[in-house]
Amino acid sequence: MHVHASGPIGNSARAPGSCIPRSPGRERHRRARRIEHDDETQTTGRTVSERSAPDTDSTTVPDPGLGAAAEAEAADRAIDRHIVAARPEHGARNTRVIWLLLAATFTVFLNETIMSVAIPELVDDLGVTLSAAQWLTTAFMLTMAVVIPITGFLLQRFPTRPIFGAAMTLFSAGTLLAALAPGFEVLLGGRIIQATGTAIMMPLLMTTLMTVVAPADRGRFMGRVSIVMSVAPAIGPAISGLILNTLGWRYMFWLVLPIAVAMLVIGLRRVENVSETRVFPIDVVSVVLSAFGFGGLVYGLSLVGEVASGRTPGDAVPMWIALAVGALGITTFIVRQLLLQRRDRALLDLRTFRSRNFAVSIGLMAVMMAALFGTIILLPIYLQDVLGLEPLATGLLVLPGGLVMGLLGPTVGRLYDRVGPTPLLVPASIGVSAVLWSLTLVTETTPPWMILAAHVVLSISLAFMFTPLFTTALGSVEPHLYSHGSAIVGTLQQVAGAAGTALFITVMTATAAGATAGGVEEIAAQAAGVRNAFLVGAIVSLFAIVGATLVRRPADMPAGAPAH
Repeated sequence: MHVHASGPIGNSARAPGSCIPRSPGRERHRRARRIEHDDETQTTGRTVSERSAPDTDSTTVPDPGLGAAAEAEAADRAIDRHIVAARPEHGARNTRVIWLLLAATFTVFLNETIMSVAIPELVDDLGVTLSAAQWLTTAFMLTMAVVIPITGFLLQRFPTRPIFGAAMTLFSAGTLLAALAPGFEVLLGGRIIQATGTAIMMPLLMTTLMTVVAPADRGRFMGRVSIVMSVAPAIGPAISGLILNTLGWRYMFWLVLPIAVAMLVIGLRRVENVSETRVFPIDVVSVVLSAFGFGGLVYGLSLVGEVASGRTPGDAVPMWIALAVGALGITTFIVRQLLLQRRDRALLDLRTFRSRNFAVSIGLMAVMMAALFGTIILLPIYLQDVLGLEPLATGLLVLPGGLVMGLLGPTVGRLYDRVGPTPLLVPASIGVSAVLWSLTLVTETTPPWMILAAHVVLSISLAFMFTPLFTTALGSVEPHLYSHGSAIVGTLQQVAGAAGTALFITVMTATAAGATAGGVEEIAAQAAGVRNAFLVGAIVSLFAIVGATLVRRPADMPAGAPAH
């Protein structure tokens, strides 16, 4: 249901039998309001056959004998028409909503990366082991992997404002709990609550953007999303390092809390309901399967590097069990979604993959995410363990790349609106591959400025990849599937990031261990491990170049749309 800022549609229609004479203009207005009311009723869960009057605007009205699947398809098409027709309305309102969601998402993403720098101090202050303290980041990642697949249902079931309020309330409550935490267990609980709110925000932002922004302008707006995705994680560690050196770890939460609360208060007053909603029950079995499937897979992948280095915590679930549970859970989850989507009741609707463009785009996105996360984890190891840089110098060296990636987002978005995805993706994928191949040549004596230059070029190339891929992937699905497409993209980020990290760390560790066993000096062995890890990434990147040539302009994107 598209809810206008002025209130619900159709409430003031005059009752049948009114004695007040109707002019032709009044009668036309009344008929228009009745059509809007029919659309509203349809999108709240009633099927086409249940409506009091036929949808004369529909191009396909299924025969009742065709069953629930056909009626669900017809209802989805009606929702699509309503979304597309409503998109140009309330331009100022829609822009305000997007900017508020961008600010809130930046806040929660900034918090996501601040904890890794604080782990050593937390070990000393809370009296816990290093493996236990790592759960503050692992649990956050696992919660994201479990909650994001559910957002496809949430964003179709509830309007924009309540979803925003729930997400920011959870994040604010988790932040307050973490700031007040008397011990490790409460701090861990606060991080999990924070992650629950964080997991909702990005799918909410992307679904809202796709719903209210015309196809010709989506690249420009999606470029601003790139700022959130790139700049917030890039400056997070630097900010947390500054706070730790001056105030202490609790202030990482105390300083974020007023910003989060301000976003919540402003959002509840200013965010309008711009989404389509419909009433249908949540499938609890799918939720359980999703939790075990995606949670098990991400957790198992997070253990791969630990197993390869021989540092697996004694109380950890064996890696192979976690991966097996994850694989079985995801397989069963997929089968159940295929069955449920016939009745339009899927928790995560996989009909998005009917679009070849969507499938190719997210496959390419997975490769790029794996390369990004693998590089993010590997470069600091190389800079500190091989080149001997201090943590502060390491953070400053990789900071420019993240800032450049984010700041390029709006420019890339405007170019996308003008030329489409392929002219941007092909040279960008070549750039990513070239950088990864160059990093296979690093040694113990490589100048740090060369690493800085390589990282900046990699970041620029990725900036020209992510904005076109996000926009093309979601722009290639039917409008009523935007929320599910956003949930799939968010889930993919978590899984691909964990897989890329596991792959790079495993190759590096195995190579270094073999070289050390052969009598090679430890630093030289570590450098050899880094080279081989980047070699694997470089080989995989060649497939990305091929994939980039297969991505096409979404069908509803105007050819040669002017940049704004």
